[in-house]
Amino acid sequence: MSQNSAASVIAAFLRNHGIARVYGLCGGHIMPIWMALDAAGIRIVDVRDERAAVHMAQAEAEVVGGFGVALVTAGPGLTNAITGIANAHVSRTPVLVLSGTPPRAQENRGALQDLDHARLVGPITRYARTVREPGLLPQELAEAVARALGEGGDPGPAYLDVPTDVLRAPVPAPLLLPELMHPRAPSRAYPDPEAVARAVDLVLGARRPLVISGRGARAAGPQLIAFLDRLGGPYLDTAESRGLVPDDHPAVIAAMRGRAMQEADLVITVGRRLDFQLAYGSPSVFGAAQFLRIAGAPGELRDNRSGTALLADPGATLAALTRGIGDRAPSLDRAWADDLRQGHAARAEKLRVQSRTAPDGSDGTMHPNRLLAAIQDAAGTDSVLVTDGGDFLSFARVGLSARTMLDPGPFGCIGVGVPYGIAAALAAPGRTVVVATGDGAFGFNAMELDTAKRHAAPVLFVVANNGAWQIEVHDQEVTHGRVVGTRLQRADHAAMARAFGLHAERVERAEDLPDALARAMANRPALLDVLVTTEAISSDAKSGLAWVPDLQPLEAWDRAERAWRGG
Repeated sequence: MSQNSAASVIAAFLRNHGIARVYGLCGGHIMPIWMALDAAGIRIVDVRDERAAVHMAQAEAEVVGGFGVALVTAGPGLTNAITGIANAHVSRTPVLVLSGTPPRAQENRGALQDLDHARLVGPITRYARTVREPGLLPQELAEAVARALGEGGDPGPAYLDVPTDVLRAPVPAPLLLPELMHPRAPSRAYPDPEAVARAVDLVLGARRPLVISGRGARAAGPQLIAFLDRLGGPYLDTAESRGLVPDDHPAVIAAMRGRAMQEADLVITVGRRLDFQLAYGSPSVFGAAQFLRIAGAPGELRDNRSGTALLADPGATLAALTRGIGDRAPSLDRAWADDLRQGHAARAEKLRVQSRTAPDGSDGTMHPNRLLAAIQDAAGTDSVLVTDGGDFLSFARVGLSARTMLDPGPFGCIGVGVPYGIAAALAAPGRTVVVATGDGAFGFNAMELDTAKRHAAPVLFVVANNGAWQIEVHDQEVTHGRVVGTRLQRADHAAMARAFGLHAERVERAEDLPDALARAMANRPALLDVLVTTEAISSDAKSGLAWVPDLQPLEAWDRAERAWRGG
């Protein structure tokens, strides 16, 4: 292949955009790209399943910023990757997925792994194309990345594939235009001054304003904190923006989430969809509250409750609101805000004490909260914490906190923990990376322990082993009176990890955790297989999440929705 081959152009494009790693699994249809990446000095992190490759590319984008890249081969390579693509789609994470197809002369003749990939992934990508003409490759790459980064819409995955013969063909040098081959400076949309003035009046007039942030606020942390300082009202983060505002900031009232949502008279969303996690913004939960919605992407602005909308860069918009408030005093009910803060502080302290003293189960295995308290002590708050699972995630969502947190996201895509952790450890080598996962979720991508070892990813995996899909077990016991197909064996995951060459231990007693964690931290990649009790009932198990109510995701919200509609 020449230096101007299509495959080499792809490698040069990615290198120009600062891509240091590409996650993938090799195959004949993508071999030209594979070898061109290596020749260009781009590290290939080869995985054991294509789904994991896309999960890793997503984690890279989450931790580092920009976009992540996955390279998967044709046919089953692409179909294996679809879960990862769908997860990035729902999470609105910029990922570029590249693949290959059979040579053009063999198309639609029954060639090996011949499939219309672009048509298959079209509904779950921002852009999906097959590039059959070498000269079009630069502009198609540029367009795919622009779409993935959210230029003109929501960010998310973009997909390109190229026939293998085209990958080997030359791209005419005059078509390698700098504006196509190099990154463009991102543009920022500034809010309309008149719209800002109306929003300022709304904020100043609110007695009980509540700010809720999401993915779209991630680049606006300083402006969000300045706005909260000026407003003085309460703030709720969500899994999409954990760590954006420090836990010790006076606006944080996470432990009073339910009450704050019910009592607010103005809900200010910053880059946050009103999805199932926020009861779809329904008046049955939020009462008569007005909504002020700030977002740089349309999908975070108009879903379910449009309210007063500001479509502009969230950081610039928050800064404009703060300037607009100026020295004027908001109408904030300070007694309400102070009561929420005090309630949050009391509940958070109670949780901290209970976590460290949570009793063992009758079988002698530890409570999940004891495990989480030990992980928090070992990891600290400047770490990258990845949480995964169903039942265990419910405990971890409350019991762990860090500057960067990753989880299965709004798609509920359990199994992301291992690949997320590997990619985070490679992308942020100076930070401690810990994956806290349930044993069921761990099983989805457990083979990627091999990837962690081969690529020396300094990550600690902690598996909470209760031998069950525990939310479903609890629901079956309570609702149906019997358990069907939801129990697992308490497999020795540490033995599996040792087989791949990792440092690994099985921990059965809480008093052994601190020393085991210290040894594992010193010998990463490492895995701890920790036995936890099935007798601890998580909040998600109690909420009705497993039996999927008709109108709302949680039983209490569903009852409230029915009452509101009936009234």
